[in-house]
Amino acid sequence: MSALKIGDSFPEGVTFSYVPYTPEKDSLTACGIPINYDASKEWVNKKVVLFSVPGAFTPGCSVRHLPGFIDNLEKIKSKGVDIVAVIAYNDAFVMNAWSKANGVKNDDIVCFSALLFFACSVIRAHVLYLIDKQHEPVTYGSPALTSACVQLFLSDVGTKFSQTIGWTMGERTARYALIIDHGKITYAEKEASGGDVSVSGADAVLAKL
Repeated sequence: MSALKIGDSFPEGVTFSYVPYTPEKDSLTACGIPINYDASKEWVNKKVVLFSVPGAFTPGCSVRHLPGFIDNLEKIKSKGVDIVAVIAYNDAFVMNAWSKANGVKNDDIVCFSALLFFACSVIRAHVLYLIDKQHEPVTYGSPALTSACVQLFLSDVGTKFSQTIGWTMGERTARYALIIDHGKITYAEKEASGGDVSVSGADAVLAKL
């Protein structure tokens, strides 16, 4: 599949895995269990900002890329965005630790059950830590998905999604950003260099919302 462009539909069959945040796993060294998230299904009726970084805990990603989206979360939400998601090639455990290291928990977001079942009455934007994962999805009705209102930390192993759109940087995910509005791509830009943060940064994305 070629790179996504404005007007394209978000691909079918895009599945990410993540470790959900829970208070008992609040410690940076605590590990939860990754489960799958069907992005193609869950994002079809939502406005989503998805940005990709080459790696968690790396200087450019931690200092110049991720903070812009955290600092501007309220502005992004004011544009009608339901979900802000970041992906990298790292596994779900690393992405979960990266989120906690940056103070991103379930404080800023909607109930987990609302995201999956539209059961909560208020939908708020939230940051998702993503990593492509190739294994069988869990059942959406399982207790793991319905027992609590938590923030999602989704995750990309093998950079599967980034490979399908041709936006990788060697073995890593490239640096890029997408806006997906009810299943349609309204913004899609990849940095010319992995060290740049311009077209994929929060300011560039905000200008297109």
